[in-house]
Amino acid sequence: MSVKKRGLIWYQLKWRATFYTVLGLKVQAMEVFEELYRLYPDDDYAIASLAFMKTEMGDKVGAIADYNRLVQSANVTAAHWYNLGFLQEEMGQVESAEYSFRQAIKLNEKLDEAWYGLGLALIQLQRFDEAIKALKKNTQLQPMSPYAWYQLARLYVEREQPDEATKIISHLKNFEPKFARQLERETGLTV
Repeated sequence: MSVKKRGLIWYQLKWRATFYTVLGLKVQAMEVFEELYRLYPDDDYAIASLAFMKTEMGDKVGAIADYNRLVQSANVTAAHWYNLGFLQEEMGQVESAEYSFRQAIKLNEKLDEAWYGLGLALIQLQRFDEAIKALKKNTQLQPMSPYAWYQLARLYVEREQPDEATKIISHLKNFEPKFARQLERETGLTV
């Protein structure tokens, strides 16, 4: 929260920006969020909104800078760390992304997306044992999402553990047959 007290102007700007966002008018929404930020430069909502809009508009570097400001806030959330990590991973800042995902998990150990992001970062860092643990945690929290299962199966194949990969393919056939078929094509394993 800003040093300045949120008043009528803050709420008017917030609702106008939200209105533009809902209508898909990103440029106009960005202008209003920038005005909100100018008036309330320490306001977490204003900073988070700018980061979101910059991400939407393709300014990942600017969004990362805003998320870096947010994670310094006393009101930092797991979502702020996750969003920062997501963008860092996309920009190839893998070590920084790992750190951000771990911070998100510290604040909310049930944030399945952070576990998945951590798993992907660890794969890129070739720390496969840790990646498997992170991806398994994601599958515990989000058992019907095929993405971590898919990454786990690929890791098991690379580590020459085809039995484990085959179990995953079989499991995926129960609820995501498309992913199961893709893994069968990519790995040469059939169930």
